[in-house]
Amino acid sequence: MSEDKNDAVDESRRRFLGIAAAAGLAMPAGLIGNAARAVAAAVPEPWFTTRQIAAGDLDVGYVDAGPRGGQPVLLLHGWPYDIYSFVEVAPRLVAAGYRVIIPYLRGYGSTRFRSADTMRNGQQAALAVDMIALMDVLGIRQAILAGFDWGARTADIMAALWPERCRALVSVSGYLIGSQKLNEAPLPPEAELAWWYQFYFATERGRIGYDRNRKDFARLIWHSASPRWQFDEATFARSAAAFDNPDHVAIVIHNYRWRLGLAEGEARYDALEHKLADLPPIGVPTVTLEGDANGAPHPKPEAYAAKFRGRYAHHLIGGGIGHNLPQEAPAAFADAVLEAASFA
Repeated sequence: MSEDKNDAVDESRRRFLGIAAAAGLAMPAGLIGNAARAVAAAVPEPWFTTRQIAAGDLDVGYVDAGPRGGQPVLLLHGWPYDIYSFVEVAPRLVAAGYRVIIPYLRGYGSTRFRSADTMRNGQQAALAVDMIALMDVLGIRQAILAGFDWGARTADIMAALWPERCRALVSVSGYLIGSQKLNEAPLPPEAELAWWYQFYFATERGRIGYDRNRKDFARLIWHSASPRWQFDEATFARSAAAFDNPDHVAIVIHNYRWRLGLAEGEARYDALEHKLADLPPIGVPTVTLEGDANGAPHPKPEAYAAKFRGRYAHHLIGGGIGHNLPQEAPAAFADAVLEAASFA
C-alpha cells in the first residue's frame, strides 16, 4: 500500500468533487484514489465543523459527514491529538459514500461531562463505553471502527466485547488492549525509557507540569512520535486547542496512572475490565497498519497478528510515516478502511 500525493486532477473535476463531498453525495468506491485526493484538497475547512449530542456520561462534540444512509465509519483519535487527525481522511471516505463520525474523546475539544459529580476517569473501558453510547444515541447499530493510539485501543475493545456493533476494524499498531495486571511486569530498559511520560504522570510534579505546559508537552510528543512529520505551527495550533478542555489533564493523568495500577477505576467497569484482562481475541474483519517511522512505543506486528481471528491484513506504510498515521498518510488510512469494509 502506498500513498501518491502528486496525482493530477483537472480543476473542473476538483470543484465537482469538492462540492460532492461537502454535500455528502456518494461516489463509487472505485474513484477513491485520484478523485478522493482531490476532494481532500478541495473541501473547505468550515465543512469540518462539530455538533454536540448527549450520550451516556458526556455531551459529545463530533463531526458527522456524508450521506445519512451511508455505511457509518467511526474514526477515533489518540493522545495528544484530536479530530483533525482525520481532516483529510474524512473527505476521502465521504467521496466513497460513507457516513463519517469523528468524536472528541472525553477530555478533548468540545466534549464535556454532563455532571460535575462524574468521575474524570480515563480507564480503557470507560472510553469504549462512551463510544457505544454515542452509537446508540445516533441510532447506529453497526459501524466500521478505525483509530490510532487511544482511539485504536478503544476500537479494539469495542470489536472484542461488542463484535455485533463492529462491521470491520482498522487499528494502527494492532492489538492494544491491556490490563493493570499485565502492566505490572517490567519492560527492558530501552522500552521503559520510551514510556518516560507515563512515569512522569505518576507524580504530582508530572500532573502540575502537564497542566502548566500541556501544549508544549504535546508538541514534544508530536515530534518524538513522528520524527519525520514536518507539520507547521498552524496545524499544531488547530489541534492543540482541543487540550484546553477543562477535564483534559484529569483524564490524561488518570489514564496513565490507571494503567500502572496507581489509580482506581470505577466499579461499574469491573466486569468489562475482567474480560479485557484475558486479552480476548478479535473476530471481526481487520486491517492493521504501522508507520515505518513510528517513534512512539508500539508492539511488533508479529506479536499481535494471532489475536485477530477474522479475515486479516497488515500493512507497513512507508515514506517516514510516524505515530499519527491518519494525518500523515490519509490516503493509506482511508484505503485501509475501504479494504476492511471489503472483508466484511
